[in-house]
Amino acid sequence: MPRPNRASALFSVVALISLTGGCGSAPQIALSGSAPSPTASQPGTAPSAQDLGVLVMAHGGGEEWNHNVSASVAGLRERMPLAVAFGMADPHTLQAALEDLEAQGASIIAVVRLFLSGASFLHQTEFLFGLRPDPPARAMMGHRMVAGSDLPPLDTDARILLDLAGMAGSEQVNRIVVARADAVSPDPARTGVLLIAHGMGAEEENQRVLDAMEASAHRLRSIGFGEVRIATLREDWAEARARAEQEIRATASRMSEEWDRVVVIPYRVFGFGPYAEVLDGLDYVRTDGLLPDRRVGDWVAARTLAVFREAGLAPPLESCRTLLEPADRR
Repeated sequence: MPRPNRASALFSVVALISLTGGCGSAPQIALSGSAPSPTASQPGTAPSAQDLGVLVMAHGGGEEWNHNVSASVAGLRERMPLAVAFGMADPHTLQAALEDLEAQGASIIAVVRLFLSGASFLHQTEFLFGLRPDPPARAMMGHRMVAGSDLPPLDTDARILLDLAGMAGSEQVNRIVVARADAVSPDPARTGVLLIAHGMGAEEENQRVLDAMEASAHRLRSIGFGEVRIATLREDWAEARARAEQEIRATASRMSEEWDRVVVIPYRVFGFGPYAEVLDGLDYVRTDGLLPDRRVGDWVAARTLAVFREAGLAPPLESCRTLLEPADRR
């Protein structure tokens, strides 16, 4: 049976993205090499469905967390080889995912990172994939911190296309946030909404997260919510976190006095995080994080297509339409 060419190999992915509103995403990729793969460079041939694979990097957590991530990308897994590497750019899970994809026949791999911030573990990831020569000073391996020089290099013959984008600010995330707020807000005009994210240690990186969150906040304001505030807890940086906790509690307390209802939305991939402890004793309604929601998988598929398209491995999209109803206020 003949193997499909690259256009037919990606047809189902193109069809999926054309329905999700993700086709306008700006490609942001780093390449492991400028030369095409051997398969792609042979005269008269092009990558097949099995030549192209997707490695999804995800933070990982408990069984429910991991299950929701895997379920969100199940549709894409049906269309092309896919593996998920849980952990904070853990070289062991990344190596296992690469071997899984290569066993499925993938020789060109798009690495899509399921993190809110595009800066999350980026230095470590680029080093592991051979995209930069200098290791980070400190790195995560499993759940412990090690010297960057202790990171074991990844072993692969595949061509790596590393996506640099984070989820924050994307259309899919904006729609999920609006859906979360709508579900618990019978009267948006009398409701205040507080979005809280993990945050980053460096001021510049943390500000980029806040700037990206503004896209969701703007969407909520535009559809009539009385007040919308954003914040980052900066969870892994003790001094910054102490200040953030005080500011978040003060904001939530003030909002609860001014509005009939305060909705707290965790701007994170899964779960409510440590925000219940931070907000202990205050009056508010909590929601889920981004998962479970099919639009997380839509974002992964959109980024996958953007990466392959930028590398010349996918046909361009001539038109796109969203999956939402035309009359949807969002």
